[in-house]
Amino acid sequence: MSMDGADPGEREASAADSATQSIADQWRDDLLSSLDVIEDQPLSERASSYAALHDELARRLDSGPTGAA
Repeated sequence: MSMDGADPGEREASAADSATQSIADQWRDDLLSSLDVIEDQPLSERASSYAALHDELARRLDSGPTGAA
């Protein structure tokens, strides 16, 4: 047992959860930043920018884990 009383497996899981949350936070920040950029564009350009953002998000979802265990 370690000095801090935590199981090494629990620490690894906690670190993995923290890393996953960090990635999720970064993706959220990137999405919000992208939306801000799109909203600042002239109206005539927004539709194509939203379509490109949709395509990028769809690619991310398609390449992510399936959740099948």
